Amino acid sequence: MSVLSAIAVVSLLVWVWLLLGQGLFWRTDQRLPPHPEPREWPDAVVVVPARDEAGVLPASLPSLLAQEYPGRASVVLVDDGSTDGTGALALALAEEHGGLPLRVLRPGEPEPGWTGKLWALRHGIAQARSGDADPEYLLLTDADIAHAPDSLRTLVAAARANRLDLVSQMARLRIAGFWERLVVPAFVWFFCQLYPFRWVNRPTARTAAAAGGCVLLSTAAVDRAGLPDAVRGAVIDDVSLARAVKRSGGRIWLGLAGGVVSVRPYPRLADLWRMVARSAYAQLRYSPLLLAGTVPGLLLVYAVPSVALAAGIVGGDPLAAAAGGAAKAIMIVTYLPMLRYYRCSPLLALALPPTALLYLGMTVDSAVQHYRGRGAAWKGRVYARPGTAPDGG
Repeated sequence: MSVLSAIAVVSLLVWVWLLLGQGLFWRTDQRLPPHPEPREWPDAVVVVPARDEAGVLPASLPSLLAQEYPGRASVVLVDDGSTDGTGALALALAEEHGGLPLRVLRPGEPEPGWTGKLWALRHGIAQARSGDADPEYLLLTDADIAHAPDSLRTLVAAARANRLDLVSQMARLRIAGFWERLVVPAFVWFFCQLYPFRWVNRPTARTAAAAGGCVLLSTAAVDRAGLPDAVRGAVIDDVSLARAVKRSGGRIWLGLAGGVVSVRPYPRLADLWRMVARSAYAQLRYSPLLLAGTVPGLLLVYAVPSVALAAGIVGGDPLAAAAGGAAKAIMIVTYLPMLRYYRCSPLLALALPPTALLYLGMTVDSAVQHYRGRGAAWKGRVYARPGTAPDGG
């Protein structure tokens, strides 16, 4: 057996394990569980952290104000140091569209040790729970997320019917231009591979994750897990929040969305690169050892099948060609359901290896920026080290 054949066989074995042993991550059938409506609807408050979001608010905020919720509900938008008139625009949209009552907060710059979004959520949650009526549920949603009119209703019904403390839906991200079609489905597919939804949704499994764009959270879980203070410095705030809820004994659920969509455009590769790179090294827990293992690991899984197939055919190595071809076939088959979910051409599955190499480049760049002291940069704030205060505002 040649060296190439041996490497190709190892790659194939990895793909067989991913196909069968990684929680069926590639399937897209994790949708909201059955949710008969409750007899009495609990109070709910929607909390929206927003920093310089004037460009997307007209496409997202009206959908929240127009929620068809049978119980008492309201919206709290936290203007996190915006310089583009986000808060004033939100009030104008509320006056124009009506619907659920809206409150706008401006809490000022984060204290040391807090990331901006979690600082905003801290104040938004406190405002939502002020006064006499403490809501049973909080819908934490990003300013670039638009919701179907029944979104809050179905989330609360699913949480109540299934006794869930956290219900999260992965918003359907925008797919328009070439780079979005190439990168976005792969981004969600890689996330599912890291956090198989079936494992997340199993109470006895340790895997925990959420999609920060849409998280319905019970206030009982907030108190029990000490949120958001317990995760105040987290860059990957949604996963950290879900872990805190699950570790404190809460039940969580994560799946793909139908009526929850992102309206934020990522027309250029540079836009997508920044979106991924700002937290990629945090995903590796800022570990040089994990980074050193990730680089050859990704090459083995995504580059070797195509190389082995081509080199095996050209060089007359049938074992290398067969193993590489089989690994590549599994890769394509597991990616097709996500492409169907995003209504993309199945031919994009052939581009998964170079797309994976793009993500490898984003991860390495994330580490480089971290060691240059620029860390997780987003909208003028820089988190140079885990748990440090922002440098900019």
